[in-house]
Amino acid sequence: MKDFDKLLEQYAELVVKVGVNIQPGQVLMVTSPLETVEFTRLIVQKAYQAGAKYVQVDFEDEQIVRSRYEFADDGTLDYFPAWKGEMLEKFAEEGGATLTIRVPDPELYKGIDSQKVSRSTKAAARARRAFADYTRNSKISWCLIKAPTRAWANKVFSDIPAEERISVMWDTIFKMNRVDGGNAVQNWHEHLGHLKELRAKLNGKRYKSLHYRAPGTDLHIELAEGHIWHGGASENQQGTTVVHNMPTEEVFTMPKRDGVNGYVTSTMPLNLNGQLVDRICFTFKDGKVTEFTAGSGEEHLQNLLATDEGAGYLGEVALVPHDSPISNLNRIFYNTGVDENASCHLALGSAYPTNIENGTQMSNEELLRHGCNVSLIHTDFMIGSAELDIDGELQDGSIEPVFRNGNWVI
Repeated sequence: MKDFDKLLEQYAELVVKVGVNIQPGQVLMVTSPLETVEFTRLIVQKAYQAGAKYVQVDFEDEQIVRSRYEFADDGTLDYFPAWKGEMLEKFAEEGGATLTIRVPDPELYKGIDSQKVSRSTKAAARARRAFADYTRNSKISWCLIKAPTRAWANKVFSDIPAEERISVMWDTIFKMNRVDGGNAVQNWHEHLGHLKELRAKLNGKRYKSLHYRAPGTDLHIELAEGHIWHGGASENQQGTTVVHNMPTEEVFTMPKRDGVNGYVTSTMPLNLNGQLVDRICFTFKDGKVTEFTAGSGEEHLQNLLATDEGAGYLGEVALVPHDSPISNLNRIFYNTGVDENASCHLALGSAYPTNIENGTQMSNEELLRHGCNVSLIHTDFMIGSAELDIDGELQDGSIEPVFRNGNWVI
């Protein structure tokens, strides 16, 4: 138990010092499931020790959220408190930082009409649009992390005895976050240095387009002119270095909004707001999804694509080698924040303005003119495998391999 306590403390220190990188005098908002209260208390301690002025903790309970869809009047589901969006905007204006433990139950809304969830999610996104602008443009520090909950552990480790699942999930989280190998902070600095080298190499290539080929996939993706590859650590507008997602193994950039053509098939289930969608196939023409199917959960996907005009276009292209730490665990985690770091992936919806030169200075209209997609949603889906090949088209029109059999070759 002493070893566990030591690892837990290292993990809390890691997410505070490297993840959200709290600064002296800063206010921190922690959003946490009720089940992770002990870990949350440790995060609060580490935040105050790092100089936080004030730490606000918002606990969430997914069963309470589900109760709204089961018992609330149907006509109320398009409501989201305006004051809550205004509070978040005010918090961001004052330079606050957010640290969120995001581990949605993969089967939370089983049996719930997917349109109810879609309507509620859309209302929340509209009310939080101004706050989302702060995160999309890296105006504030924010970080998403993971911690075990019973529902998540039961889904991922259903093949081991129930009483061991939480413990095994903690061990796995420590491993994927490089906490089990000595000095976690130092381990992360080395890892972030490797991702920085990859970013530099890709930014030096200036690819015009990428061509994906795998079973069920033949997709051409033009990259936006002036695109920038990011991944690992990034600086917010105050110059603070943060890591937005822990764990992270990806490097990512911006596809050209109308430059996607062909078809692509997912390789992992997608936890879409507590609803599982599997075996997705999209067909794109001039950037837009023109056809789609799913082996299960197709109605959830249909509601997602109906969110707004931008929901049917890509906003992110991300590269992750198949031979990487999370992929090598040989588990599906039913959590996009983990699974996307085991697999190459794409995202429907909003692009990050930071992925294009001067993007953070542009209005939505200007972003659209520069090939950047704008939407209320940003939903990643996984397409990587050991059978994926990717070619890059250089500025002179020549073609070179980027991935072969799921791994880097540049």
